[in-house]
Amino acid sequence: MSAAAERLPRPADECAFERAFERVHRERMATLPFVNRHLRVEALDFRDWQGVRVGALVTPWSINLLVAPAPGAALPAVRPGDTHAWSFPSGEYGFDAHEDPELGRYHQYSLFSPVLEFDDHDEAVAVARAALVALFASPEPARLSRRGLLLGG
Repeated sequence: MSAAAERLPRPADECAFERAFERVHRERMATLPFVNRHLRVEALDFRDWQGVRVGALVTPWSINLLVAPAPGAALPAVRPGDTHAWSFPSGEYGFDAHEDPELGRYHQYSLFSPVLEFDDHDEAVAVARAALVALFASPEPARLSRRGLLLGG
């Protein structure tokens, strides 16, 4: 990352997700046995995409991809707990709908829960970032020879 990119302010939704999930950690999760003490709450790499904001969230109990509304927009009306299919360049994924008094409506796709296999926070962040890269990667087109195309092989 360039020095100029490091100085850019973080999107407001990243900070909001961190505040909300840090509170959840303090108030409800910190003493539970499946919490990884090596991890902390961090929202990262949110980007605008087709009228929504997409990013990742690392917590001491899970790693998730998130879809949040872009400023001035709303997510599809899906009841909390139900699934909404989002199509990304890499394919279609079912995100669980959530509604939070502080965050509003957002959708979450669980990558890992719990996260006890991670030895440190940097490793968990690297996995979350790799998942975001993969989410936005187009699948490689199948390479068929003319003969393979005609003969189905």
